[in-house]
Amino acid sequence: MDLTYLLDRISEPLLLAAGGLVVGVLFGAFAQQSRFCLRAASLEFSRGAPKDRLPVWLLAFSAALIGTQVLMILGEVQASEARQLASPQSLSGALFGGVMFGTGMVLARGCASRLLVLSATGNLRALLSGLVFAVVAQASLRGVLAPVREGLAGLWTTGDIGGNDLTAHLGLTPAITISFAALWLVAGLVFAWRARVRIWQLLAAAGAGLAIPFAWWFTSAMARQAFDPVQVEGVTFTGPSADTLMLVLSPPGNVLDFDIGLVPGVFLGSFLAALLTKELALQGFEGGRSMARYLTGATLMGFGGMLAGGCAVGAGITGASIFAVTAWITLTAIWLSAAVTDRLLTRNGKSRAAAADEASQPA
Repeated sequence: MDLTYLLDRISEPLLLAAGGLVVGVLFGAFAQQSRFCLRAASLEFSRGAPKDRLPVWLLAFSAALIGTQVLMILGEVQASEARQLASPQSLSGALFGGVMFGTGMVLARGCASRLLVLSATGNLRALLSGLVFAVVAQASLRGVLAPVREGLAGLWTTGDIGGNDLTAHLGLTPAITISFAALWLVAGLVFAWRARVRIWQLLAAAGAGLAIPFAWWFTSAMARQAFDPVQVEGVTFTGPSADTLMLVLSPPGNVLDFDIGLVPGVFLGSFLAALLTKELALQGFEGGRSMARYLTGATLMGFGGMLAGGCAVGAGITGASIFAVTAWITLTAIWLSAAVTDRLLTRNGKSRAAAADEASQPA
């Protein structure tokens, strides 16, 4: 699609922000309606009790992979110009950051995108956790935590293995990548059939996943047709959350771009979807212990997401859709650490319950 008509009438920065807003609205609305959540999906899988969240995540994941790969085959997306493939990435950061992010999302009961979606529906726990996530992400990018992040990220990079393109390392053809993505789709449909997931929820999950190739297509088109350089990118929330926070806190005049429109768009899309379906409801913390858990999780996600180069959506699904090595490492680390953290929390919870029961027994 030619964007010349829009570029002749709208400034490039404003058009980029508008594109981010549209992508965000679509992702937010579909994610809210589908209950898209990596934390819930990973816990269902690790506990061996898949319900609706696992098939929803699998359908969104497969839709992102298939849509992006098809656009790459058609020449509509220049994945080689994406940050994940165009510059060296951190393998150690993907591993350590993924572990921290997976642990954090279990403690905060949602990944970065889920917190943003929930906050728009009136969940004050998610809103405060999301703000802490953005603050820590900014501190990890340019603040006091930046030296720690840079030290961990520099331990092992993709320069040591000859690049971050998994298809090049394994010699994968487009037919193989499409077939591989189709396996995830089949798995999602099988789990959905067994759990009797509603058709609308599955369609919404696919819609949330297709927002990612839409973002790849839009930024690729802008990179080809805009006068100023434009970064080819998909959907991610760690960096954009930090940038949006600084836009609010810093003086006006900051440059508009795709990321600046994305976060408000997701919030708006989730809010509108919840409003139309009458799902808006104020929710708060249940006590000090609960609040400490959420904020600890948000802190781990903020640092871990920036260290890994993105969140569960950005470093995981978006990066995986172009088969970046670091994305698959991050995604694997998130799933494994989430399962381990859930197992430890469950064990500790049972121990506390047993101790309380014993203390209540008469001497």
